Amino acid sequence: MTENMSYPPIVDRATFQREVDQLRAREKAHTRQGDAIAAARRRLPMVEVDPRLELTGPDGPTTLLDAFEGRRQLIAYYFMWHRGHPASEQCEGCTWCTTHVAELSYLHSRDITFAVFCQGPYDESRRYRDFMGWTMPWYSADPSKAELLVGRTVGMMHLVCYVRDGDRVFETYWTTQRGVEILDNSYSLMDLTVYGRQEVQEESPEGWPQPWGTNARPDFHTVDGRPIAQWSRVEAGRSDDLGTAG
Repeated sequence: MTENMSYPPIVDRATFQREVDQLRAREKAHTRQGDAIAAARRRLPMVEVDPRLELTGPDGPTTLLDAFEGRRQLIAYYFMWHRGHPASEQCEGCTWCTTHVAELSYLHSRDITFAVFCQGPYDESRRYRDFMGWTMPWYSADPSKAELLVGRTVGMMHLVCYVRDGDRVFETYWTTQRGVEILDNSYSLMDLTVYGRQEVQEESPEGWPQPWGTNARPDFHTVDGRPIAQWSRVEAGRSDDLGTAG
């Protein structure tokens, strides 16, 4: 065992399995409760949204309806944006979540489009997308973000679900803050490990490492002044010039 590290107590295999079985019962109950919540989510009412609300895409002005790409449903992630700031100062949480979105064919097979609606200018945010190597559809929601996020805090991260009936568009669900963790499998995997996320707000046994969110490491999603996922792109020689300098 490494010196000065805390670990769970050591037990025999039978005792370990008994403890796992007890926890498994709680996990199964949690899964069933999640299924019940998802069933309730499917029964929410919906609100109509103007399908002509303007977005900016690779070919210039486009509409919310066009962002469906002909599919029945749309999931839009509203990416926070710090206008005029360099790549290193863009939202670390949005970068964390968006980096986990890669293969979209499974969503497409269920008639669902996923797209990022950035809450900033198209040109500089698209350069950020390209620097990160993301391939999902990317739009600027700047022209209509106040209408698209009516009643909510513009500038915050949001995940919003839509359905269309012909040319009519309806909003069916939205979430923000920790609700957007659904995009992210790193936290889910961390939660399976003995030390969890290693963040100060977690309830963990005394002595467990929790450096993230402390004075030494105040941000949960950055390392050495950049969102964590940027470093591999910088080391690969990709340009992070967003056209915002000087």
